[in-house]
Amino acid sequence: MKAEQAFELTGHQNPIFSAELSQKPGLLFTGGNDKGVVEWSLTKQEFIKVMFQVPGSVYAIHCPVGLPLMFVGLRNGQVLVFNFIEQKIITTLKQHTKPIFDIKSIADKGELLIASEDGSVSVWNLKDLNLLHTIKISTDTIRSIAISPNQKQMAIGCRDNNVQVYHTDDYAPLSTLYGHTMAVFTTQYTNDGRYILSGGRDAQVKIWDTTTFELVKSIPAHLFAVNHILAHPTLPYFATASMDKSIKIWGADDFKLYKIISREKGYACHLLSINKLAWVGDQLISVSDDKRVLGWDIEF
Repeated sequence: MKAEQAFELTGHQNPIFSAELSQKPGLLFTGGNDKGVVEWSLTKQEFIKVMFQVPGSVYAIHCPVGLPLMFVGLRNGQVLVFNFIEQKIITTLKQHTKPIFDIKSIADKGELLIASEDGSVSVWNLKDLNLLHTIKISTDTIRSIAISPNQKQMAIGCRDNNVQVYHTDDYAPLSTLYGHTMAVFTTQYTNDGRYILSGGRDAQVKIWDTTTFELVKSIPAHLFAVNHILAHPTLPYFATASMDKSIKIWGADDFKLYKIISREKGYACHLLSINKLAWVGDQLISVSDDKRVLGWDIEF
């Protein structure tokens, strides 16, 4: 496997915490400790504009497929809803009062899921943006929501060191996955739906069976916290991003390490914690506390 830096985008004045591809090909949105959400052209590899101002840090951005909407989760617990057709913020979702760490949607149900530091996930109707349910998951922060490929299951990463697995049909609990020794920051399903991947402050990546919920493998993946795990959109690989300033690419079927992208390995990689990843085909995008957006061409 080969990796080569494709581009570097600069302009953020503060750490970047979130990165999300637009529904429109070739566009990327980023947010962080700055006072705005930024739009970038991946085709021209350049800054386009600041989409809109925000009152505080942005930890989550979500652009649901097939809808002209962007949801932006803020430190104050609010979620801004931006309409691309109207080119403005059309409403603010105000169920939570503590930071929003992840936002996902279930296309089959037309529902939006918002995870908060308050230990709950709120469920919203994507058509009318009305609140449907609030699910109390934990007494502590929820950092991540992963939806299974068949959209029947979700895995929620919690600060209490556990992964909570729920049915998406009725939001009934399925299982609690115990194994991490510190907060779980990120969860992800493999493309074949066989495994849940979880990573956390303990620098471990753990692989769980989605049928039995048993621990399949535990990998000492990084030196410091695993901030994000992201499966390749089509191939059996996944990437991990860490506070140790490195990106690693693993097999999603054999769980072997195939590539390390770091300054120690000779790459002009990030200087500080890598917080979020995005795949565009075989190109991997990373954002960091060092205020930079980097693109990596991966040859499998």
